[in-house]
Amino acid sequence: MSLAATPAQSLRPGVLAVPLAVWLVMAVLAVANGVFRETVLIPRMDDYLAHVLSTLLLVAMILAVTAAYFWTTATAYTDLELLAVGAAWTVATVGFEFLVGYAEGTPVSVTLGQYDVFAGQVWILVPLALFVSPYLFGRVLSA
Repeated sequence: MSLAATPAQSLRPGVLAVPLAVWLVMAVLAVANGVFRETVLIPRMDDYLAHVLSTLLLVAMILAVTAAYFWTTATAYTDLELLAVGAAWTVATVGFEFLVGYAEGTPVSVTLGQYDVFAGQVWILVPLALFVSPYLFGRVLSA
């Protein structure tokens, strides 16, 4: 039994560079989505419904951008690399959210509260989509 990593278990140097640029595109879309929620949705409906619709819209954008990337990339990713992309996107997003919250003076408890599904919050769908979509589309579109 060899202890050497097989190609399916290895993480190539630099393989996250382009996916991190893709994440930047998604971050810009997320900010635009937030502006849309605040300026268009909230004035026309209650805050909770605007939050749910905005979250679902962002999840749809994440899935579309991820599918487009994996549909067009020539890079063949290993399972580990796809999971690393999803983890990197998720950590970057959650980190960005807490950083912005800190800069705005938002208490950590408020930011954490956005993840409370038992309180009716649906934001958890965003990091879940970010984590799962690279593996899903990387496997489906490369099969």
